[in-house]
Amino acid sequence: MSITPLRSQDAGARPGTGVLDTRLIHLTREAFARDHWARTPLLTRAASDFTDLFSADAVDELVSRRGLRTPFLRMAKDGATLPDASFTAPAGVGATIGDQLDDTALWRGFADGATLVLQALQRTWEPVADLVGRLGTELGHPVQANAYVTPPQNRGFDDHYDVHDVFVLQISGTKRWIIHEPVHPDPLRDQPWTERRTEVEEAARGPAYLDTVLAPGDVLYLPRGWLHAAQAQGAVSIHLTLGVHSSTRHALAEQLVRAALGALRDDPVMRASLPLGTDGPADADLALVRERLAAALAETDPAPLFHRTRRGQARPAPLGPLAQLQAVDGLAPDTPVRLRGALEPRLEDRRLHTRVGWLDLPGSDLPAVRRLLADGHDHTAHDLGLALTERLLRAGVVVPAGR
Repeated sequence: MSITPLRSQDAGARPGTGVLDTRLIHLTREAFARDHWARTPLLTRAASDFTDLFSADAVDELVSRRGLRTPFLRMAKDGATLPDASFTAPAGVGATIGDQLDDTALWRGFADGATLVLQALQRTWEPVADLVGRLGTELGHPVQANAYVTPPQNRGFDDHYDVHDVFVLQISGTKRWIIHEPVHPDPLRDQPWTERRTEVEEAARGPAYLDTVLAPGDVLYLPRGWLHAAQAQGAVSIHLTLGVHSSTRHALAEQLVRAALGALRDDPVMRASLPLGTDGPADADLALVRERLAAALAETDPAPLFHRTRRGQARPAPLGPLAQLQAVDGLAPDTPVRLRGALEPRLEDRRLHTRVGWLDLPGSDLPAVRRLLADGHDHTAHDLGLALTERLLRAGVVVPAGR
């Protein structure tokens, strides 16, 4: 096996305090952004001990005791995804929904060489959820997590590319990864590898950009579009894939056009009908539309739509309704609260936008809300104000501290 041009970082000093530069890479954030982000792969040996995040016991717990349903798990073998009916069944009295995981069927499929894919772990496994939430905040792009559990000497998927960046965290066992350069750089979300299957298969037969084996603690970063295939070696392999769903200039253009079209709804000239009997756009109409659209694009601010879209791409940190009610009912000046995680809060004038809705605030509350958003610290109800704290608790914007 050999590695062609690729930066591999060994263990060493780690500047910074974020998830990215303390757990995933041995570069500074600035060096990663300059040399690798959305550009080239990065292999980091012994990046971290990930046993606090996930394990074989976690797999067994999720599969056998959590009552998971599809699509929280799928199975794949030799490049093909298995039908859901092959590993799901009703779960008996009181749980007769037909798409719950059947652990016996899963075991038989796994013993026969199928890979288990536990999807959206940020919704089902707390340690992974915490890491994903923090990483998404640091990167400024939403992140989701899957786990891939592959029997020895087996593979789940053929050579392919993803339409999102990934960080591969090897948890246990070893897995050989073969990486090839993109056939379609920076694919959009609606440009999957299956549209270029022939090109992908041809490129995969050529020299590899990277051919290496990941061991526990290693991390591999792959920008979207890079071809990859992986095979477990002599033991069961478990790895986490953190998928980074990057915002793109194309997405920003879509938001800008939507905002401009929204503005043009108020233009009586644009609402006017085309001539009677028209069989296509006339030159004069096209010229007018282009002129008005160009003007709207130049004047429209896409930021509100951008932030609204961003808020809809992930969920806030979990909230316990009983603990929340207890905090409201027992509210006192010394009650500690903190800003709920992953809210994507944004204060615009007197309106606070979050993933759980918006609140209009009186001017007297703005200094306290700005402190809450800025410092990330716990605050007492006295510090924020009793009335404001109750309102924020009821809205799900703050939660009891220390939980």
